[in-house]
Amino acid sequence: MRIIQFLDRDRTRRVGIVQDADTVDTLTGEQSVYDLALEAIQTERSLTQVVSEKLVERSTDYAELIADRRILPPLDRPDPAHMVVTGTGLTHLGSADARDRMHKAADETETDSLRMFRWGVEGGQPEAGAIGVQPEWFYKGNGSIIVAPYRPIISPSFALDGGEEPEIVGLYIIGPDASPYRVGFALGNEFSDHVMEKQNYLYLAHSKLRPCAYGPELRLGELPKSIQGAARILRAGTVIWEQPFLSGEGHMSHTIANLEYHHFKYRQFRRPGDAHAHFLGTATLSFTDGISLMPGDEMEIEAEGFGRPLRNPFAIEREMSIAIGSL
Repeated sequence: MRIIQFLDRDRTRRVGIVQDADTVDTLTGEQSVYDLALEAIQTERSLTQVVSEKLVERSTDYAELIADRRILPPLDRPDPAHMVVTGTGLTHLGSADARDRMHKAADETETDSLRMFRWGVEGGQPEAGAIGVQPEWFYKGNGSIIVAPYRPIISPSFALDGGEEPEIVGLYIIGPDASPYRVGFALGNEFSDHVMEKQNYLYLAHSKLRPCAYGPELRLGELPKSIQGAARILRAGTVIWEQPFLSGEGHMSHTIANLEYHHFKYRQFRRPGDAHAHFLGTATLSFTDGISLMPGDEMEIEAEGFGRPLRNPFAIEREMSIAIGSL
């Protein structure tokens, strides 16, 4: 099952079940996937069961929602401070190559990136119930950095670059007992500043503090072992770059369970009521092929089993000054 959040014509929030590429069944009275997930926790049912039992009010034209830019992220919070956005890197087979080329100096035989990737290959897929090696981890921000599908991802004026990162995103909420619950998965564009990161690996934390997007659809249930899709850049409606996008544990050096454990092992990420969007990594970047995004370019990510593609235009923020007051 795949579900979306969107705005009705009167700007009321709605939740819908995706029936096909053209039709969304709008649920009667439901305005939030977050609330439906809480209901699933409280009644000890799956989210699929909860959604399946809801009444359908009417069918809605999917293309119209996209054209009117009324699609919302498939999981969000009214208070963005209670939405945590994070990610893991070097988790996919092949992901070390691009990172290694960015960070390798002439006199180095093995970068920290390659070393961490090797650790993941050797210990990132432990036996069920065991704890594997921890992955690279980074913080992106709170819910205020999440951009809705089809809306512009705006790079800050001080950025040296902005580039797509096609990924799968795990979406979670923390229950009343402080236990994490996986709501589902979505396509994601993690979006980073690769030029800044290339200057020095210690700038990785800075390069990740950028807006991001995920959706438009939330896939319920387990993640397939193999996900095959594509990432592309369009300029003036013409594709200027396209590469296959592969994910799922069949293409990863870590299990999903291992990535989840090493995120939620920290008590500060198990605060009841919070929601989490956790990017699970990629091995595909247009930056490594020499692509530099220009304002107006469109980033598009699609994968079989995730419905409509995630598409966002690229824009650059107007330069701004920051005055620090003294109290």
